[in-house]
Amino acid sequence: MQIKSPEFKQNARIALQDANLQRALGNLKAGFPHKRAAAVARMPEFDQLRDEARDLKNHILEHLDLYLEEFEKNVVANGGTVHWCRTAEDARKKILEICKDQDAKTVTKGKSMVTEEIDLNDYLEKNGVKPVETDLGEYILQLREDHPSHIIAPAIHLNIEDVADAFHEHHQRPKSNDPAHLMREAREMLRKHFVAADVGITGANFLVAETGSTIICTNEGNGDLTQTLPKTHIVVSSIEKVVPTLEDMTLFLRLLARSATGQEFTVYNTLSSGPRRPGDQDGPENFHVVLVDNGRSDMVGSEFQEMLRCIRCSACMNHCPVYGAVGGHSYGWVYPGPMGSVLTPQMIGIENAGLLPNASTFCGKCEEVCPVRIPLPKLMRHWRDKEYEKHLSPSSVRSGLALWSFFATRPKLYRLFAAVGNRFLRFKAGKKGRTSKLPLASAWTDHRDMPAPSGKTFMQQWKEQNR
Repeated sequence: MQIKSPEFKQNARIALQDANLQRALGNLKAGFPHKRAAAVARMPEFDQLRDEARDLKNHILEHLDLYLEEFEKNVVANGGTVHWCRTAEDARKKILEICKDQDAKTVTKGKSMVTEEIDLNDYLEKNGVKPVETDLGEYILQLREDHPSHIIAPAIHLNIEDVADAFHEHHQRPKSNDPAHLMREAREMLRKHFVAADVGITGANFLVAETGSTIICTNEGNGDLTQTLPKTHIVVSSIEKVVPTLEDMTLFLRLLARSATGQEFTVYNTLSSGPRRPGDQDGPENFHVVLVDNGRSDMVGSEFQEMLRCIRCSACMNHCPVYGAVGGHSYGWVYPGPMGSVLTPQMIGIENAGLLPNASTFCGKCEEVCPVRIPLPKLMRHWRDKEYEKHLSPSSVRSGLALWSFFATRPKLYRLFAAVGNRFLRFKAGKKGRTSKLPLASAWTDHRDMPAPSGKTFMQQWKEQNR
């Protein structure tokens, strides 16, 4: 996947003018946030569970090496194999090696953002192995040679007409805009791939150290078919997804679906604990877990460690006004929204992703809804600091901060100019109470009006109240 994060501003401008995209994003605003709110309202202990999940994740990250070693020990005891991969290239090579050992020509894949992160599909195709995405959203995107724009709803940037066009072009069937018809058509086309696949590749929502198990949480049956029908099952997961016990896993499951889709629970929650044993009716003959680091161990012990608590629910982006306006592709890489604005600079470098932590209103909604209480605005500020320290910020930003610093360190001068600015904005707004053109603020007024200040400055009000 090409890195286009440095082009965020241009991507965002294009997205704002894309009527088809804006229509699709309207479904996001009308769906997930309201469903989450309803699900949370039905669970009085939700905030208590968030505190417990945050504390448990912090404990896990403080002892990450021990839990990963225990997980590996139990996977091996179950008859499976664990592969440790420091980089994306290491992970790609190891997965290809396993496929070649099985003489695989076709692999089915369940949805996995980590395989997007390591650009697995293109790599397999270039080396003679055909990957077939079996999650409906991912399958649609693969037909369109597109990439996910959301973590749990990868094709949310599309409308039903886009799906109908893709199916008509690739399936050579009569075009239909009926969702039920399109679903049946997808099932029919995918069934032959499930049967023919030599290897199945899935992601993992959690890794259970106690039992050496992995779990995938889905609302489609494709995940089960992908991991039980082929002779070999490969689980691709990042290292921070380990949890100590099955009971601990259930704590996160209670938070995950409610935060993601507003469900009480996802429809399929499937545990895999190694290859098929004697007497088992189904399951793979070979079981591999590929653990991907790709910069995460560098986050442990750093100011960004809290980001590793993320359970990939997408609540932050579902409630983000920036994501809701420009969509996931504007972020230019695998992970969009507030969580991507923190994670992406770690993986591709702040020099390539410096615009992302700046693409935030800092309204705090992302932190407010995060099921594990990740302080995303604080972490984005850390990246802004690093960008400034490395002199990567645009000259206009640095000059603006220097000017603000000059006034901020001279309180009397600051109050004087704040009062003058207040009166100027109110005069410029006139009776309308807003202005559509403002010097030095075209980035704002090109897209929205600037409201006039409603009263006195903060310092004036503070002084009056303290009397």
